[in-house]
Amino acid sequence: MSGGSRVTLGWPALVVGAAMLLAAGSGGTYLALRTTHQPPATAQPRVEAGPAGMRRASPNSPGPSDREVTLSEEAIKRAGIQSAPVVAAAASGALRAPGVVQANAYQQIVVTPLVGGRVTRVAADLGQAVQKGQTLAQVFSPELAEAQTRYVSARAELSAHEQELARTEKLVGIGAASRQELERIHAEHTARRSDVESAASRLRLLGLSTDSIEALAPGTDQQFSVNVPSPIAGVVTERAANVGLNVDPSTALFTITDLATVWVVVDLYEKDFSSVRVGSPATIVVRAYPGSQLDGRVSYIDPQVSSDTRTAKARIQVSNPRRDLRLGMLAEAVFASNGTEPVPSVPRAAVQNVGNRTLVYLVDPLRPGTFIEREVQLGTASGENVSVKSGVEVGDVVVTQGSFAVRAERERLGLTAAPGNHEKH
Repeated sequence: MSGGSRVTLGWPALVVGAAMLLAAGSGGTYLALRTTHQPPATAQPRVEAGPAGMRRASPNSPGPSDREVTLSEEAIKRAGIQSAPVVAAAASGALRAPGVVQANAYQQIVVTPLVGGRVTRVAADLGQAVQKGQTLAQVFSPELAEAQTRYVSARAELSAHEQELARTEKLVGIGAASRQELERIHAEHTARRSDVESAASRLRLLGLSTDSIEALAPGTDQQFSVNVPSPIAGVVTERAANVGLNVDPSTALFTITDLATVWVVVDLYEKDFSSVRVGSPATIVVRAYPGSQLDGRVSYIDPQVSSDTRTAKARIQVSNPRRDLRLGMLAEAVFASNGTEPVPSVPRAAVQNVGNRTLVYLVDPLRPGTFIEREVQLGTASGENVSVKSGVEVGDVVVTQGSFAVRAERERLGLTAAPGNHEKH
């Protein structure tokens, strides 16, 4: 044996040591991999409650499937992007009835001349707004000329008879005339006064004012034309008057309609009679103004049912202060069912279908030019609008015209859907 010490290990000790080293290496590898692949924590979007209990992510806190698209002002103008608010509409269980906008017959007047004659001037055109008392036309009337001549003659005879009565009264006072003669003169004077009053009444019926009548006298200029005034303020919806037209008091020259209120006349089927009554509220929607709604109330239901259509006419009076509703427009009346809450509704043009997803683009009110892509679940369609079960709330603003341009920009930028949402390209 040499001077240095030497330790000899047997093979069992070597096996145990190798096993311990292998176990330590495996544990370190597991910890390293667990640290590397652990997913980071994600912040959950803020969720707000809607008016009907529906919950959704607000426009300013996008949900997991939302994507933001930003367009420049120039791009927005070039795409012609327009927007409309999300409105409340009756639920799918509501009764809907088609109808037509008609004039309020109680506020529609056919204007005729007070005298016969010939039209010499027309001062109102079709579609023109007129005020009460405004001159619509002028008619030259031989009848008016004759009535003025009769009035002037009656006044002259009355004046002469008044002088005769005064002389007779003086003669009776000095005994040169009898009381019987004075009574006869009084009776004739009363008749003359009645003739004057009758002639004056005729002139007033023909449209002359009291001042114009009192100014008539022998030798003064007489008025041979009479003005045709508008009896109410409104719009000229019919015009038959033209210069040179011969007319009589029954000739219809104009129709004046006050469009401040209109009627929407709808057809009700027999099965719906129990749901709609006089006084029932109704919501009116028209294709011409997507997203807009007008409130009305049933004012009349026809007691007769059409034998051909098995429907009855129902009349809904609607306020029309801005004159948006025009006569003859197609409309739809929606009668809410009992216990049915209104639901959000958007124009059809706002909806984009991307693969198996249905999307709308919300306008961000705090960031001009920023649009939020929101997935929605649609309900039933009515006219140009469609109800939304989830995704938006009443009061949100969605892109209508130009929504495809926003979608195209999103696809150009390569903004993909959130995990779990698969699009078909």
